[in-house]
Amino acid sequence: MDYPKSVPSVGLLDGRFVDENPVAGTPGSLIPAVWGNAVTEEILSVINGAGLTPAEGDNRQLLKALRALLALASPMATAITNVAVSKALTASELGLVLVDATNGATTISLPPADGNLGVRDVIVRRLDNSSSRLVVRAAGTDKVRFHTHLAPAGYPFLVLMGSGDWWHLRSDGAGNWWPIGRFDSTPLGRIAFETTALLSPGGYGPLNGAVFSRSDWPWLWDHAQQSGALTSEAARAGAEGGWTSGDGSLTFRGPEGRGEFIRLCDEGRGADPARSLGSWQIDLFRSHRHELKSDMLGVPVVSAPSGAPDALFNQANFSLGFTENTGGAETRPRNIAYTGRIKLI
Repeated sequence: MDYPKSVPSVGLLDGRFVDENPVAGTPGSLIPAVWGNAVTEEILSVINGAGLTPAEGDNRQLLKALRALLALASPMATAITNVAVSKALTASELGLVLVDATNGATTISLPPADGNLGVRDVIVRRLDNSSSRLVVRAAGTDKVRFHTHLAPAGYPFLVLMGSGDWWHLRSDGAGNWWPIGRFDSTPLGRIAFETTALLSPGGYGPLNGAVFSRSDWPWLWDHAQQSGALTSEAARAGAEGGWTSGDGSLTFRGPEGRGEFIRLCDEGRGADPARSLGSWQIDLFRSHRHELKSDMLGVPVVSAPSGAPDALFNQANFSLGFTENTGGAETRPRNIAYTGRIKLI
């Protein structure tokens, strides 16, 4: 856009319009039709681009259009979208997306993170605390770039676990959604103790040796494979604290920690050598012996010299008897029981 400088007859002064001056005898500027139409088309392009319908009687449409376009140009638009069923989000619905998955498994599909979308933000937050699976999936071959230490390209989807769990994602216009923030960024696979029997939101599950689907939990399967604590299901006995390859094709198994004490892996110190990560160890007393003494070997020791040592039980030819059984099924210190949890995403 510019003044109609290419039309010499319009009477511009220093390239700008001027009013008629009767005293000086100078004419005012004329507005050629081509220029007037061009200005109108420029304004209409903005109004149409914002999705509005031009209306001759509305003199605030340009302002409305600019506000709408500026909201879309910002990474975080002002939209708040409530969802209760599976839904593919449009660009205009990005912003804060509140999802209630009470009715069953729910998938929220993101729009393509391409050049048309550009740099946009979305916060997806879960409202319900049901056991329904809630998936946030990227479009086509797009990826969500989380846990890139396991898979540099990221993963095609993530899951929201528990009421209040949320992820803040930003598109880069090149096929990727990058995590900007999330409810709980604790490292994947981290073990935690809880003072509640409920599962806290943010990606936690029970530390109970559960069997997982590789396709439902690809990042967790990658973690298991790279952990150094992966065995086959047949070799699980004695390695219950690690991961197993499940059925060998579709599943894998997580660590079992219920009812167990946790001990740091030796890692070359020599205090608890020859232990593999996740290996199980039975309870044990430190090696020692007990001495049972007696003044007799079945008959009175009349001729025993004064101060002669008592006989050791294991040197006697007969039993001096046994103590009563005491204790329980295991050796353990005084302790408090808390629920064990493992970070699954």
